[in-house]
Amino acid sequence: MPMPAFEEYEPAGDCACRGCAERRRALARARAIPLRDGGHPAARGARRALVLATAAGVVLGGGGATAVALTAPATGPVALDDPGSPQGGRTPLHGPKGKQGSPGAPGRPGAVKRIDRTTIINRAKLWLDAQVPYSMSAYWTDGYRQDCSGYVSMAWNLGSNEWTGSLDKFATRITKDELLPGDMLLFHNPADPTNGSHVVLFGGWVDRTRTHYVAYEQTRPTTRKLATPYGYWANAAKYVPYRFNGVAGGVVPEAPGTVPAPPAGPKPGDAAKTFPGADKFAPGATNDHVAQLGRMLIERGAYRFYPKGVADRTWSDHDRLATQAFQRAQGWTGADADGVPGAHTWRLLVDKQGRNIPPTVGGAPGPGGVRAWPGASVFRPGQSHPAVEALGRQLVKKGFGKHYTSGPGARWGEADRRNVEAFQRAQGWRGAAANGYPGPETWRRLFA
Repeated sequence: MPMPAFEEYEPAGDCACRGCAERRRALARARAIPLRDGGHPAARGARRALVLATAAGVVLGGGGATAVALTAPATGPVALDDPGSPQGGRTPLHGPKGKQGSPGAPGRPGAVKRIDRTTIINRAKLWLDAQVPYSMSAYWTDGYRQDCSGYVSMAWNLGSNEWTGSLDKFATRITKDELLPGDMLLFHNPADPTNGSHVVLFGGWVDRTRTHYVAYEQTRPTTRKLATPYGYWANAAKYVPYRFNGVAGGVVPEAPGTVPAPPAGPKPGDAAKTFPGADKFAPGATNDHVAQLGRMLIERGAYRFYPKGVADRTWSDHDRLATQAFQRAQGWTGADADGVPGAHTWRLLVDKQGRNIPPTVGGAPGPGGVRAWPGASVFRPGQSHPAVEALGRQLVKKGFGKHYTSGPGARWGEADRRNVEAFQRAQGWRGAAANGYPGPETWRRLFA
């Protein structure tokens, strides 16, 4: 009797035979291991299994070959540089409990619904909050397939489940500099669609360096939101940016060093977006427009200018300095950056256009004693930066330093991450919001 032959085997993503189906399920179970490091790319390597097959077994089985998957136990986290996301093809939306719904056929690329960017991101967050499990064959309660392309189809509110080979038909190719929240980064491998093909939603740049962006994506084990290197962890050069043809609003960001062009006038009846007049921002003025301005400025990176981390209704130097910082971020100088909002400044803020206020890495605290967030790149394993030590001291000061055995120090490590995670959980955050890596809001609350 011949000796059994062992070989490494990866089943085809669309093969319907029993052996391949069992193999895919085994791989999915092996990969669905929660990340112990909060979703950081330091962990590498998804495990592969060995398949036992014998020539004699094929003969003795009476003509039907059965493949038995011997899955090695997965001892490490899922690798972020391998989305491992085989996907289904184009299908209609599905009804309750996986039953096919009424649409009957995939949508046409020309049949798109108008949708704004805020709605796209809010729809993406629905699966993030629900932690929808990854699957290339299951359908969520909204009728969309639980894989990467189904997720983008859902966020864009398409009338069908698309795949990486068809999503570009609903979109227009753009450049990296044109990316805005709600756009997608797509890698389709036509030669082997199940090998590397993946798509993510662009959620915005992490900082002004534009080396990392916030990616909303459907991958194993569940939906996630994560700071991601441009264009992705692997095959970065093959990820192409696209804009959904049905998106409403938003302009192409200006090239560095240019002044944004004056925007179109406000829509009739849109009171919240209408500039209220310069008199509302005079010294000592108290009104709701001052508070609205402060909230918009804080969202654009001006949190260090506000003593309590929030804006109030009375105009003060905090508002003037924050407004001036925003105006200078647009490249304006002189009288155009006097710290008093005009119609152009107001429109950029309410439409979330223009450039954010850059962080002052290593700079002195603002008027409220809040140091500027230094950016996500500082908090990577082995990175050394004065901001890491400042973060550690603040964690200890607020009672979240129990994981330090010495220090804190300037080199980012696991003790820092675990202390940050404890602080985030104390804020009531869960899931991706409490992954141990400080973002702007974590930073503001620590130093406020």
